[in-house]
Amino acid sequence: MSKSEEFTLYDLRVEVVAGPGEMVCNHPVGSYFEVCGEDLKMPPGQTFPIYPLAALLQFLPAKQRETAPSDWMTTDMEIACPDPHCGGRFRITRSGRTTFRHSEVTRVPLDPEN
Repeated sequence: MSKSEEFTLYDLRVEVVAGPGEMVCNHPVGSYFEVCGEDLKMPPGQTFPIYPLAALLQFLPAKQRETAPSDWMTTDMEIACPDPHCGGRFRITRSGRTTFRHSEVTRVPLDPEN
């Protein structure tokens, strides 16, 4: 395997943080999940509601990739709960890096000219 087929993604930690007002949804402050590549990892015995997860999923691939320092995806770390009455927030932080190989994550071959 050549080094040219390697790419790096950030590992992420998505943690529930207090927002304005009292939270009403089922995501207690301090609960979290982690993202490594395409995998979501939750601590044993912990759950995470699907509605805020659906709102968060669209941001995770972008947060995993290198972005410019002035890009809002680099600087903005908190996403609000999609329930307008909840008040919860979710902080997405880059927690590490993992290197992957193209041939191990897809069947589509690399273009030899690139």
